[in-house]
Amino acid sequence: MQSDVTIRDVMTREYVGVSESDTVLDVVGLMRQEETGCVVVLRGSDPVGILTEWDVLGVVADESSPRETTAASVMSDPVLTVSPDQQLRTAAGKMSRENIRRLVVIENGEVVGVLNERDVIAAAASFRRPEEPAPPSSAAGNQHDSRIAAGPNGEEYSDQSVCETCGSLSDTLREYNGQLVCTECREV
Repeated sequence: MQSDVTIRDVMTREYVGVSESDTVLDVVGLMRQEETGCVVVLRGSDPVGILTEWDVLGVVADESSPRETTAASVMSDPVLTVSPDQQLRTAAGKMSRENIRRLVVIENGEVVGVLNERDVIAAAASFRRPEEPAPPSSAAGNQHDSRIAAGPNGEEYSDQSVCETCGSLSDTLREYNGQLVCTECREV
């Protein structure tokens, strides 16, 4: 990933905020209306958590009532934040280490956006010029490090990619049985 790219360059500036007391049913309706996979849960203007599609699935799996369940009771917390002026590489590493897909972007104490996996992947993909071929892969079954440190002209590309099995962002992908997979998927 290019080292001069900041979070501000790629973050999603529009985000949806909800209150801790909002019901999951109301939050899901808002998520559908706004076509988003997550909302930032706010206490006043302070982010206290993130509620994602995955959290909503937990409500369904637990057979809880979305009409009675509050955002605060199912949100992921504490919310992990980054500054928009940090390098994208730093945020991608934090997402990978913490095994999360979204970070709330804070500037001067206010939420200014969300950085999600798709933002990171889109940014990493844009670093490769169309005329450049993809890096060679080894034969199926052989394990090799899929991270790319530098291209043919010395420019950096990415030290993270997407697992072809679970879709998560990882900096430890290896080719296994013809797919690039993360550590967790190799253990299955």
